[in-house]
Amino acid sequence: MVRLVAAFVLAAAASAASSAPASSTEDLFAQFGLFGTWAVDCKQVASPENPHVNIMTPSPGLILEDHDLGAGSAVNRYSVLSAEKLSANRLAVQVIFQPGTDTEERQQLVWAVHDRMLRTLFNQPQDGPVRVKDGVAVAYGVQTPLLKKCE
Repeated sequence: MVRLVAAFVLAAAASAASSAPASSTEDLFAQFGLFGTWAVDCKQVASPENPHVNIMTPSPGLILEDHDLGAGSAVNRYSVLSAEKLSANRLAVQVIFQPGTDTEERQQLVWAVHDRMLRTLFNQPQDGPVRVKDGVAVAYGVQTPLLKKCE
């Protein structure tokens, strides 16, 4: 009888866990510690070699990611549509690049996030070729920058 009760309790707990709502995108970003500013070197000015990435929530449910490449470059803005936790240190993210402009583009990203560091592992525009694969920018054959969380 004890085994039957224990099995019922375990089955009920598993059912409750599987029916629990998925974390919201904002919750996942908070869990991964993504909100704030990231850079290769936080003490140096933004440049193409040292992008400053700011991830913010200007209003509930809206997540924006701005890439500052320094003086003379326009800020690249991404609006985050959704996110899915792939593992303890990987996150799949759906974004719109340059939302509301003529160059607006939906993209699928995968990020590695660990120890206050962030790297893009994968990037592919909707219906387009892969731009980043396994952390390497396909067109240039170089690794994507390893960004560190700024204080």
